[in-house]
Amino acid sequence: MDLIKVAEDVFAVNNEFPEFNAGDTITVHYKIKEGDKERIQMYRGVVIQRKGEKAGETFTVRKMSGNIGVERIFPLKSPFIEKIEVNKHGRVRRARIYYLRKLTGKKARIKEKRY
Repeated sequence: MDLIKVAEDVFAVNNEFPEFNAGDTITVHYKIKEGDKERIQMYRGVVIQRKGEKAGETFTVRKMSGNIGVERIFPLKSPFIEKIEVNKHGRVRRARIYYLRKLTGKKARIKEKRY
């Protein structure tokens, strides 16, 4: 059992990201490798869900590209995530906001959480 913990510690990516939940608008700075070059692509959208725990935790981000909704699933412990910025904290009453997929226009807006 001890050997498994040692292996997890060696391969664990130790990224410190800000706290975010479903409904928040975030920007994910993601490293993309094209041949021998590496660049950082920014993906900004609304977090639809967070799923899993520890090393297997993922989150889904949805953005509108033109009139088409594009969703992408990111592993939280990925070495390719450079950083995550929280642009807005949204006020939603569910942990998984799949109903956002059906909404368009002004109905798809999420209220901002005020502190």
